[in-house]
Amino acid sequence: MTIAKKIDSFINRSSWIRKMFEEGGRLKALHGAEKVFDFSLGNPNIAAPDCFDKTLAETACSCSGEHGYMPNTGYPHVRQAVAKYLAAEQGAVLSETEIIMTCGASGALNVALKTLLDPGDEVLTPIPCFVEYGFYADNHGGVLKTVPTHTDFSLDLDRMEEAITERTKVVLINSPNNPTGQIYSRESLEALGELLRRKSEQFDRTIYLVSDEPYRKIVFDNHPVPSIFQCYANSIIGTSYSKDISIPGERIGFAAVNPAADYHDDLLNGMALANRILGFVNAPALMQKIVACLQGTSVDISLYQRKRDLLCQGLAEAGYEFTTPPGTFYLFPKTPIADDVQFVQALQEELILVVPGSGFMGPGHFRIAFCVDDDTIVNALPGFARAMARFR
Repeated sequence: MTIAKKIDSFINRSSWIRKMFEEGGRLKALHGAEKVFDFSLGNPNIAAPDCFDKTLAETACSCSGEHGYMPNTGYPHVRQAVAKYLAAEQGAVLSETEIIMTCGASGALNVALKTLLDPGDEVLTPIPCFVEYGFYADNHGGVLKTVPTHTDFSLDLDRMEEAITERTKVVLINSPNNPTGQIYSRESLEALGELLRRKSEQFDRTIYLVSDEPYRKIVFDNHPVPSIFQCYANSIIGTSYSKDISIPGERIGFAAVNPAADYHDDLLNGMALANRILGFVNAPALMQKIVACLQGTSVDISLYQRKRDLLCQGLAEAGYEFTTPPGTFYLFPKTPIADDVQFVQALQEELILVVPGSGFMGPGHFRIAFCVDDDTIVNALPGFARAMARFR
C-alpha cells in the first residue's frame, strides 16, 4: 500500500456529506439539474452582501505591493477591529492580543487543539456533531469521545459529567449546532462551566472549553446565543465569516482566547506558533483587510428563516418528526425507520439528496441543508411526502 494505513481507513469512513454531494453530480448529469433536489452540502446560496463586493473591489485596488507576510496571528489593525466587535458580543474586555486570524473556523480549531493536546488526551463533544471533529482531534494525537444529548439535542450534563476523566483536556461544543440547529441555553452553558471548574480541580489539570461558532449570526425568532466567555474562563472561540457573509471558499476566520483563561500567555504563544507550523502560516491577507471593515455584517438572515419555515411546514404536513431549529440552515428530522441510510436511499429514488444522521453520529435522523433556492424546497416536498408514505 502506498498511502498511510490511517489515511486509508479515514477514506473508508470519510464524510457522508461529500459522498452525497458527489452523488448529486451523478444524478444531475443523468436526470438534469432542475429535477434533482440537493440538500446535501451546507454551501450558502444567499449572495454575499453588496458591501462585501464593494469592499473587495476597493481593497484590491488599494493594496498594490502589499502581499507579503505579516505576523502569524494576523495584521494588528485587523485583530483590533475583531477584538472591538467581539468584546461587545461576548461582554468581555478584549484586545488584539487575544485574537489569532485563521484559515476559517477549521483552522482555528486545529490551531487550538494543536496547542492544547498531548498524545492520548481526550476531546469530549456532544453528539450529533460535525463529522470532522474526530479527524481534528486525531491530527494532534487526541482521542474524540462523544456524549449523547437529550432528545431535543440540548446538553445532557449528567452524561457529560460521566464522560469526563483524568485524560479529558478539551470539551468541544458547536452552538448553533451543525447538524441539528440547536442553540445551547445560557443555563446549560453556565452549568457546564461550573462542571468543568469542578473537574479541573478534581483532576488537577485545566480542562478547556472550545466553542465552534460559525453559525452564531444565523439565528431565528430572536433566539439569543449566550457568551461562552461569560460562562467559563478557560474558553476559546473558533469561528469564521463563511456562513454569515456567505464566503466559505475564502477561508477566513479567527480564534479568540478568553482574557481570563489560565496560562493565557502560553496559550496565545502556542497558538501563534501552531498557526505557522500547521502550514497555515497566516490567514489570507486580502480577506483579513476586507473583514476588518465588515465586523457585524451578515446576509439577510430572514431569508434563511423563510426557507426554514417553508421546509418545516411541508415536512410536518407529510408526517415527519423534528425539533424546529432555532439557528443554522439545517434541519435534522427523525427517519420513520431505524435505518437512516436506507431511508436516505429511498429519498434518492425521489431525486432528493440529504445526509444520513449516522454521518453525524446521530443515527435514526437525516440532515437537510436548506441553504437552497425556495423553489428547490417547494418542489422537493411532494417527494419527501411520497418517501414518508412508503414507510408509514
